[in-house]
Amino acid sequence: MPPLPPPIPPRKHDPVAAILSYAVPGLGQVYQGRVAKGILYFVCLYSLFFYGMFLGHWQNVWLPDAKNLPEVKLLGRTLPGLAKDFNYRKEFLGQVWIGAAAWPALLQYIGTPPLPDPASQLEKQAWKPAPNALVGTYMQTPNETTLNDLQRDGDKRWDLGWVYTVIAGVLNILVIYDAFAGPLVREEEEDAANEGNA
Repeated sequence: MPPLPPPIPPRKHDPVAAILSYAVPGLGQVYQGRVAKGILYFVCLYSLFFYGMFLGHWQNVWLPDAKNLPEVKLLGRTLPGLAKDFNYRKEFLGQVWIGAAAWPALLQYIGTPPLPDPASQLEKQAWKPAPNALVGTYMQTPNETTLNDLQRDGDKRWDLGWVYTVIAGVLNILVIYDAFAGPLVREEEEDAANEGNA
């Protein structure tokens, strides 16, 4: 009876590939040599995300600065800073996982001055910050008048658009995990299977 082959070492996780797949869906898979799978992820998720952006008139991915908006309480505690901002735009918690495609919204969030306070209701509705130096007005928080127009005059495409962008972001979490866990079958396992069949 021939000796048993040595056991295959435990699978190693690949955090570099996971980070690459967060930045651009599928890039981690390409980095691992799984090119077809990476391209498939890239095409499918970016098509879904940017089609959602198109449906929403390019006005449905943003993170507002809610500093001057009413306080929000959760379990009796007032939400601070970023948690309060995310509360006013919960959709962004899903959209941000699409990676670099959502980073302009973060640039807008970091570089946009808050709504002037005190301001009249009319000023709040029409207020619009200056364009960002890097991305202009792309993914800038729309003012209340713009949002009202999109929701009132639209045919529900704006709402459907942000749903598509959230789904694309959430699906990319699975792509990130796939890159982190690595290929299902490793080269060592294939070699051991081939030797066993010989």
